[in-house]
Amino acid sequence: MSELAVRVTGIGVYGPGLTSWEQAGTLLRGGQAPAATEAPKPAPPLLPAAERRRAPDTVLYAAQAAAEACAMAATDPALLPCVFSSTQGDIAITDYMCTTLASTPRELSPTKFHNSVHNAAVGYWSIATGCRAPSTALSAWIDSVGGGLFEAAVQAVDGDAPVLFVAYDAAAAGPLRSVVPFDCGFAVALVLAPASSGSGAQLRLRRAQSADAPTPAADWMQALSVRNAAAAGLPLLQALAGAGPRDLHLRAGGRFALHVQVMP
Repeated sequence: MSELAVRVTGIGVYGPGLTSWEQAGTLLRGGQAPAATEAPKPAPPLLPAAERRRAPDTVLYAAQAAAEACAMAATDPALLPCVFSSTQGDIAITDYMCTTLASTPRELSPTKFHNSVHNAAVGYWSIATGCRAPSTALSAWIDSVGGGLFEAAVQAVDGDAPVLFVAYDAAAAGPLRSVVPFDCGFAVALVLAPASSGSGAQLRLRRAQSADAPTPAADWMQALSVRNAAAAGLPLLQALAGAGPRDLHLRAGGRFALHVQVMP
């Protein structure tokens, strides 16, 4: 692929010890690990109270980070095409559905059922914000941060317009936890604009070559990415904060990986 150049105009993050970009950026610039505490359940401001009460954790984490990124970019979310990327969607709801269908199928909750689809988070977001722009929900397994970033960058360059990118996952439950051992929620969001517009750090993306070395990450980042694959975006956030490596190697699914150059 040829090189893609985009500009980051908004950033959002929510996870254990990292409950805003302002807080996370300060920690990342100082090379500090966040406090080893679980984040309180998100209360995304753009979701109505009734929706927040019934929305699953995947929706809450994704919408929280997305709202922060849009606010920083000073962009109306109703106008933004969006790419939402997740390893497996809501595993806790999938576990509930499997358990209920195997035991008492007539008690299956219609609300739980419609929340089980992989595009539930982007659906809630589109409805809450009144967004009629195109939306994409995708998975590249545990490489969904890289896969989603690539898709969002392609859309921003091709459409010559800003695109919202959100990567998120929530804690797993039941037998599926042996396959997807996530035990916390985490989400990261970026508003990506064409490189020629706005202000903010520029990202240059190209396909990584076999000679490109994987990006070293702090021990706490590696540990958090095991707990939730969306935390694989932390080295990128560190670079955007002005610390850590400026040339990143980010897996994007299968044998595909990205070389990402972060330019202030």
